[in-house]
Amino acid sequence: MAQYLLARPVRLSLDTAAARSGLHPELIRRFVALSLVDGTTDTHGRVWLAPSAVATLARIQRLRAGLSLNYAAIGLVLDLLDRIDVLEAQVRSHRRWT
Repeated sequence: MAQYLLARPVRLSLDTAAARSGLHPELIRRFVALSLVDGTTDTHGRVWLAPSAVATLARIQRLRAGLSLNYAAIGLVLDLLDRIDVLEAQVRSHRRWT
């Protein structure tokens, strides 16, 4: 089955994400390189982020400032928090059906 986009996907430029998060664009570029934040690069080398990346950037800031974690540890904690979110959603879904 073919699927067609009816509108352009919503995405944020690196500068817009930086303005919304209060972080320097080069720091965000480093986070993308470290796979802490999902980003895509177009043919001109510009980095684009999903709108949800702003929340992830805020989470990274809180982990770095509050717990003094290094970037490797932040990646692990982000993965664990995402896994917890999935498991909690499964529990909520299961409770609705029982």
